[in-house]
Amino acid sequence: MALDKITAALAGVVAIPVTPFDAHGDLDLPALEKVLARIVDGGIDVVTPNGNTGEFYALTADEARQAVDVTTSAVGSRATIMAGVGGSVPDAIEAARYAQRAGAAAIMVHQPVHPYVSAAGWVDYHRAIAEAVPDLGVVLYLRSPRIDGADLARLCELAPNVVGVKYSVPDPVRFGEVASNSGAAGSFVWIAGLAELAAPGYFALGATGFTSGLANVHPELSVRLLKALRTGDSVTVQRLWRLIQPFERMRADGASQNNVSVVKEALAQLGVCRRDVRPPSHVLDELGRERVVRILKTWEIAG
Repeated sequence: MALDKITAALAGVVAIPVTPFDAHGDLDLPALEKVLARIVDGGIDVVTPNGNTGEFYALTADEARQAVDVTTSAVGSRATIMAGVGGSVPDAIEAARYAQRAGAAAIMVHQPVHPYVSAAGWVDYHRAIAEAVPDLGVVLYLRSPRIDGADLARLCELAPNVVGVKYSVPDPVRFGEVASNSGAAGSFVWIAGLAELAAPGYFALGATGFTSGLANVHPELSVRLLKALRTGDSVTVQRLWRLIQPFERMRADGASQNNVSVVKEALAQLGVCRRDVRPPSHVLDELGRERVVRILKTWEIAG
């Protein structure tokens, strides 16, 4: 897929599918196919296997490859596939090349988890990965407020296949500053990386897409929010935001400790997959499950 087409696709809802597990704790590939069908049938145009909501850091390298294989097979040409990669530079490059062979059009590079990240080293890290897969679109997953517009501009000069930024710093003012100071990187697609809860504020400052874990459960709701944001229909944006807020607030509470558990609980109640998650995540307690029941009822999609 040409980079301009990838860029166009990213300006929308970027779904991050969960990775279902079976009763033995192994990948449940048939359930993953059901999740993916739910997402794409609901009108989502971009799917990101091996994102954080997919429990990327709890998967083995082989499991991450299986997730990519199932996604490319199940989704085919119905949506753009952007695979999550990360870890050491060699591991990220190997995963990126595997995703390319499997049929992905882009990769999302997870924020480096190394405890000592310099701005120059951040540029070098992403440049090395992007240069290894020049035909793939590369999206940066940016969670650190220390990376500024000048760093992005420098990377843009060095790696022209870097096409987007998933901005996940919970500070819209900082986002506005970074986006406006990015210079040559001004042509990036800016993706609001904190999902529907933050999308309206980030769209006001230049974002044109947002990530979504909600899209696993109720993709039509995410698509409706996107349409309202695109058309500037603030009344509808506010109404949908209020409808979505209890679910996304549950995911965000406690430093997002239940980010994945809330989504999987909703899917379990809908009969799509099991609620199981891997440590360091944990399934919801009974009170949490009851809250999810009430939310699904407000959406009129309860199982």
